[in-house]
Amino acid sequence: MTTPPAPGTGSLLDFNSPLSQERARHLVAELAKRAPATIADFGCGWGELLLRLLEAVPGATGLGIERHEPDLDRARRNAGARGLEGRVTFTAGDAAGHDTPSDLVLSIGAYQAFGTISEALAVLRKLVAPGGRLLFAAEFWEQVPDQERLARMWPGTTAADCVELPELVDQAVAAGFRPLRVERATRGEWEAFESCFTAELEEWLLDNPGHPQADEVRAKADELRALWLRGHRDVMGFAYLILGVPR
Repeated sequence: MTTPPAPGTGSLLDFNSPLSQERARHLVAELAKRAPATIADFGCGWGELLLRLLEAVPGATGLGIERHEPDLDRARRNAGARGLEGRVTFTAGDAAGHDTPSDLVLSIGAYQAFGTISEALAVLRKLVAPGGRLLFAAEFWEQVPDQERLARMWPGTTAADCVELPELVDQAVAAGFRPLRVERATRGEWEAFESCFTAELEEWLLDNPGHPQADEVRAKADELRALWLRGHRDVMGFAYLILGVPR
């Protein structure tokens, strides 16, 4: 019998967000056009988009900061397998402690490292070099949920935790950015992400139905699926904003 996977390891995911291969390709192409020399990814996870950007911009150097050590191990392995280990550093730590501006900054579903969305945008504005770009990705309300729907989401979720997409873009403008691209994850991207998020647990259960921890793993998989299907599905969106700053 094998040890069950920890929930949320993302072993079946390419990206730790609702991001399709097609969208990733066009984001990389758009962000690589200006040939940034330095790229920083705050809350990088296993750094897949950062690595693809380094492949697209020969000579660029990258920094990924992440608290979750298993993700960093995966990032370093992937960098080595692609011959990028000499151009990227993956560091365990708190993104809020970084103060060196970069030509291109990534913050994908990780604004909490700096506080609220508006607080994060204010900090990130200082971390983008003049003329640089920020790829900022965060949750927003497709429609503000009522109390019954909120109660089906993560414990403690309130309507104030997110804003709607126009307000999200307004917050970016208020922080000193200009919006160059405003995109939202499709339902298909959400479905692929959420399905693969729990599929590693389900596949383990199918292979280990008699394991002593099977009931525990099954309950966790059911809980995660319910949070999506009965909670944030079609209510919570995920935005990808490419934001620019003046030279």
